[in-house]
Amino acid sequence: MTDSDVPGRIDETKGRLGARGGLQVTLSIDAMGGDRGPATIVAGIARSASKNPHLNFILHGPGDELDKLVRKRKILKDRVDIRDVPGVVRMDEKPSQAMRRADTSMRSAIDAVKDGEAQACVSCGNTGALMATSMIRLRKLDGINRPAIACLWPSRNPQGFNVMLDVGADIRADERDLLQYAMMGASYARNGLNLNVPRVGLLNVGTEEHKGRAELKAAQDLIANASGIGGYEFMGFIEGGDIPGDKVDVIVTDGFTGNVALKTGEGTAKLVGDFLKEAFKATPLSRIAALLALTSLKRLQKRIDPRRVNGGVFLGLRGTVVKSHGSADATGVSAAIKLAYELSASGFSERLAARVASAVASAQNDGTSQPK
Repeated sequence: MTDSDVPGRIDETKGRLGARGGLQVTLSIDAMGGDRGPATIVAGIARSASKNPHLNFILHGPGDELDKLVRKRKILKDRVDIRDVPGVVRMDEKPSQAMRRADTSMRSAIDAVKDGEAQACVSCGNTGALMATSMIRLRKLDGINRPAIACLWPSRNPQGFNVMLDVGADIRADERDLLQYAMMGASYARNGLNLNVPRVGLLNVGTEEHKGRAELKAAQDLIANASGIGGYEFMGFIEGGDIPGDKVDVIVTDGFTGNVALKTGEGTAKLVGDFLKEAFKATPLSRIAALLALTSLKRLQKRIDPRRVNGGVFLGLRGTVVKSHGSADATGVSAAIKLAYELSASGFSERLAARVASAVASAQNDGTSQPK
């Protein structure tokens, strides 16, 4: 699978998310959030800039350090506006403390979106702090109780990916929250994966109706009844084995379960990759076999490489925020930037706001029109 096969990470002028060719987009980047430091963030920016001439950046962090890094990359000349911000949100910092600080690169990056200077924010920083600060600075969409983080999960579906949410924004979710996740996830799949009527499944410990917690049983009825308003087909309960399958396009769950599943999937993908390397190095004959299968192995590596689907989207906010893995390398940062560009160029945030507003209005008065 090539980069052009990855939804949200395809050719920037022909994106499945509806990017209009030649549209200039400015992204706000938190340079200090990643485990690998600002040099990796700048390397990821340079990688994206070399592939997409329509990208510009606002980079937030210590001015002198960032200026030196940017000057080393000729492709970034006149395309990066550096905002000198001294503070950094630590990975172990409590969200309640981080969101009160006005001197951090994370806060500055989010404020650039709030003030209309950038169309989206990308950060590798503390997830809890990023969500809390985003909620305070950008505010939730009307009708949304709990924002969610949505990720793309490799699957057997024709589009190659399923959408799963929530994967870590909030460990709690009642039946109404799960209904909102279904609405937002369906809108993301509709715009991000080009699916006219996404199939939605509710993650449970079994597919039987009598199984699961009380809120899941209540959510099942709510999600089923709202399928017409939400523009999706509800497939009922699904199990963990269906996450990478072709039964549904959108997997709805609470943030605790979703985050455990996500980290387990990433760890399994790495384990499979390591086992394959060990197997093909075991004997001289297996090394020859590896050479003969090199093209197929590279294709497999791309399909299971978490870096190429790096970037969780915060859904339910008045602005686009993409959360990249804290340990992301330049390839991972570039993937998150591509996703942010495609979402911005497609006007996804506005479409999602319209969908949520329509759903809220329809709940009160039947006959409301349904935007994409």
